[in-house]
Amino acid sequence: MAIRFASLFATAAIAALALTACSPDEAAIDEVSGSGSSEETAPLVDDATVAALTGEPIEAGSLSRPSLAAKIDNHPSARPQVGLDEADIVFEELVEGGITRYLAVWHSVLPAEIGPVRSVRPMDPEIVSPFGGVFAYSGGQVRFIQAMQEAPVYNAIHGQPDTEETFYRTSAKVAPHNVLVKAPELINEHLDLAAPQRMFDYADSVANSTALASGMAMASVNARFSGFSSPTWEWDGTQGAFLRFQTNGAADSASSGNQISATNVIILNVGIDVVEDIPTTRLVNQGTGWVFTGGSYIEINWIKATEESPIVLSTTAGDPVLLGQGNTWLELVPNDSSDVDAAVVTIN
Repeated sequence: MAIRFASLFATAAIAALALTACSPDEAAIDEVSGSGSSEETAPLVDDATVAALTGEPIEAGSLSRPSLAAKIDNHPSARPQVGLDEADIVFEELVEGGITRYLAVWHSVLPAEIGPVRSVRPMDPEIVSPFGGVFAYSGGQVRFIQAMQEAPVYNAIHGQPDTEETFYRTSAKVAPHNVLVKAPELINEHLDLAAPQRMFDYADSVANSTALASGMAMASVNARFSGFSSPTWEWDGTQGAFLRFQTNGAADSASSGNQISATNVIILNVGIDVVEDIPTTRLVNQGTGWVFTGGSYIEINWIKATEESPIVLSTTAGDPVLLGQGNTWLELVPNDSSDVDAAVVTIN
C-alpha cells in the first residue's frame, strides 16, 4: 500500500573548523545542493545482561565502554561505507539537495575503522545526546559545531589535535568522501565516559516482538525521502533480516561486502523545517510511524520529550513496542507539516 503525506575549543578554533571541515568539492555538495521504555511497563529482558542498543544477551558488565556515534556520508562517492554493517543503530536523515546522511552508533561491536565521516547538521544533537559517549564528524558550520559541543557527548572532530592519531584520509576514496576513523583507538581514549542507556524495549524473542505478534505480514517497504533518496528494505526469511537496497535498486553493501541488513526497521514521520537552506529535522516532538520486525509491521506513535530523552515507541492502543533483539535502522521521513515535500512510504 502507498501511504502519502502532503508537502510538509575557543571561538577562533571553531571558526577554523568551519573553514577547514569541508573541501571546495564538499562545499559545493553540502551547502549549495544545498526507545525508550515506558516507566509503567517493564521490558521482557534483563537490562544487566543485554546489550543496551540491541537487546541481545551479553555477559553482565561486558559492555561498559561508551558508544561511538558518527556522521556517515551517503554520497555515491562514499560508498561502500566502512563498518556501517556493524552499527547497532543507524538514523537516516534528510540533508540538502534531497540526499540523505546517516548518524550511526556502535557499541556492541567496534569495527577496526568506520566512515567516511562528514560534517555535522543541526538535528544531530537531538539524535546523539541520549547515547552520550563519543561523536565523530568532520566539522561543519560554526553554529552547528557550537550546538553540538553543548550536547553531552565528546566531540571528536577531524583536523583537531586530539584526533590526529585516530582520523585519517584514505587513498581508496576521493576527498571529501575519504575521512575514516580508527574506532577502537578512539574509544580507548575515552573509557572514562559512561556506557549508553537503553534506547528501546526488546522482546525475549523475535516471535514475541510487537510487530510479529500483533502486526500484519509484509514483504518490502520503500521510504521515499525525495527524488534522489528512496531506499527499500526487503524481508529475507532465510536470513531472518531486512535487506537494504539503494534508490536505483542495487544491493546496498558495506566495504566488507556484506549487504546492509537490519533486524528492526523503524520509519518515523518527522517535521522538517528548512532553516537558511538547511533541512532541520525536529526530533524533540511526537508523531506517527511504523515498526517492521520479523517480516511484519505495526503502526506506532512516537514521542521524544527532551534532547537527552530516548525515543519512546507505543502502539496505537498505547502499549509499549517491543523490538526484536538485534540492530535497528530508523528512517526519519518528512511528514505533511514539513517545509519539504512529504515522504511516500510504500509497504508491500
